[in-house]
Amino acid sequence: MIQNVAHLLRARRFVPLFATQFLGAFNDSLFKQAVVLFVTYQLYSNPTTEFRFSAIAQGLFILPFFLFSALSGQLADDHDKAKLIRIIKLAEIGIMVLGGAGIMLANIPLMLAAVCMMGVHSTFFGPIKYAILPQHLRHDEVLGGTGLVEAGTYIAILIGTICAGFLASRPAGAAVAVLGFALLGYLAGRQVPPAPPAAERLPITWHIVHASIELVSATMHIRRLFLAILAISFFWTIGAVLIIIFPPLVKNVLGANEQVASLFIAIFSIGIAIGSVAINRMLKSEVSARFAPPSVIAMGVFVLLLHFVALTWSKHGPELTTLGNFLFNPMAWPMILCLLGVAITGGMFVVPLYAFLTTTVPKSETSRTVAANNIVNSGAMVVGSLLSIGLNLIGVGPTAQLLLVAAMCIVSAWLGWKLHLACD
Repeated sequence: MIQNVAHLLRARRFVPLFATQFLGAFNDSLFKQAVVLFVTYQLYSNPTTEFRFSAIAQGLFILPFFLFSALSGQLADDHDKAKLIRIIKLAEIGIMVLGGAGIMLANIPLMLAAVCMMGVHSTFFGPIKYAILPQHLRHDEVLGGTGLVEAGTYIAILIGTICAGFLASRPAGAAVAVLGFALLGYLAGRQVPPAPPAAERLPITWHIVHASIELVSATMHIRRLFLAILAISFFWTIGAVLIIIFPPLVKNVLGANEQVASLFIAIFSIGIAIGSVAINRMLKSEVSARFAPPSVIAMGVFVLLLHFVALTWSKHGPELTTLGNFLFNPMAWPMILCLLGVAITGGMFVVPLYAFLTTTVPKSETSRTVAANNIVNSGAMVVGSLLSIGLNLIGVGPTAQLLLVAAMCIVSAWLGWKLHLACD
């Protein structure tokens, strides 16, 4: 029987965490997207500079994952996760004060500093949100709970992205909004039930470089974790490149305004949310990688179709088209459907892999495992971001870079197949 996970949305052991993650993802999306759109559409008017800023913002957000994930995973395994959530969400309020001031003052260094600090915030929250699930949920609820968290995350990103499209030209409104939702996130975090550390506690290594090497080495020797982490890393490298190229693709290839750029991120978020829920029903709550290879192959096909639709896009005039005019373009709907297909199949690919991370190791090591995954993910995403910047500098635009994304899908499919053979 297909596991019904709707009851979790009424459970005290799940709802506060879900709400905290939802509000955090919403605020994170709202702030980052508002910053990128504000700078791209209000401050800059050069395609190369706009592309570079989008990549730098993405890179600064990712960098803390690479530096501090080992420490965050150790702390999460060694302390009550609910108490850590309260501390982290309190820090978010201070970060949003800084970020809101940067938007209102049109101060790019201040905005980028806040983006980097939000990366630190997410680095310390990330291992907790997955590792706490096996503590609060039954084994047959973990895949469904993971899918709900992922779906909720991308719905939150969707709403935050839509809001950013409207607030990017209203700095005061954006500043008030990000601070207000940081406060709501803190209040939700205070309701998360206690999640004390396991009786068996491992010593903490405070040297971040040594801790990172030690943590990844200790995790990657387990074959199923090694394959799952590599597959997830390729997926998020694909995501990083797509997020970087969306704003310049929309502005300089499609000739559309910031609301259309927000629509692209929103569609991507909707699709991953759909895929996250659909794969749980297809797998009947079983943790399995058997649908991973066909899912990511289909993702690659949709990326190729997106590339060809962008190639056929008609030339535009100097004025940027509005969201309404964009939707009346006969090629807009094929593009939207391709983008939706990319996201749905991507969600179907990645959610079971996260379930592998939290069910393969003892509960006392789940945060460290997620942290090791984040280190490898972030390193791969930084490499993807640098590759995207390098290709842009030699004249390879966002449309052509979609071919790079399609090629990475092939590698992800191979890794997914290896994981399926090793585990199923």
